[in-house]
Amino acid sequence: MELAEKIVLLTGGSAGIGREMAWQLKAKGAVVVVTGRNEQRLAAMRKDGFVAVAADLSHAAGVDALLDVWGDRELDILINNAGQGVDHDFREHTPDPDAADDCIYANLNAPIRLITALLPRLHKRPEAAIINVTSGLAIAPNAGSPVYCATKAALRSYTQALRAQVGGVNFNIIEALPPVVDTQMTAGRKNKKMPADECARQILSALENDKPEANVGMVKVLKRIHSVSPAAARKFMLRF
Repeated sequence: MELAEKIVLLTGGSAGIGREMAWQLKAKGAVVVVTGRNEQRLAAMRKDGFVAVAADLSHAAGVDALLDVWGDRELDILINNAGQGVDHDFREHTPDPDAADDCIYANLNAPIRLITALLPRLHKRPEAAIINVTSGLAIAPNAGSPVYCATKAALRSYTQALRAQVGGVNFNIIEALPPVVDTQMTAGRKNKKMPADECARQILSALENDKPEANVGMVKVLKRIHSVSPAAARKFMLRF
């Protein structure tokens, strides 16, 4: 896909991987609209020439508000990148079910709702794409964040089924599977982390080259292990 002059809606685009994708898309000539929840970061994106929309995608009202703002604009590329983690470890304390609900909505329900609303106009474009950002944890979960892992595994399944329904020539449905990336969400982790700009570069490379998946960094290794022995991949990842 040629990215110049493409109209892009990028959720979670004011920080982390999303911010890096926004800058790289802009450098390639795309028209990028980003969403986020932090007004300070959104203001910084506006100062840098982006259209930035405040949107809390952890509930239906936030998704509907974003769709109202979008109105009847044309759209070439939808990138469902916004996501959130949740502390859900019974070894530590009793988890908060309301926080789990917010995580499930932001990571799974919001992308489905946005796709459902925007798919008709994507179909009208000469060339279009949807990118759903999941995680290596969609392949095999870790022990510490079961709700986050479950949402990413569900979005992976949804993406594969969606591709079978509507994907094809001139309409690519892409799943992006990052490893542990150096972002605000992973600030407390001591694991080796991929730089966010390199993760963004690999995701956009899959978009430009019409690939159905962007297996980023160490996720390539995890996928190879999983293809040989899913049980071994699960055993390895559940240690974390």
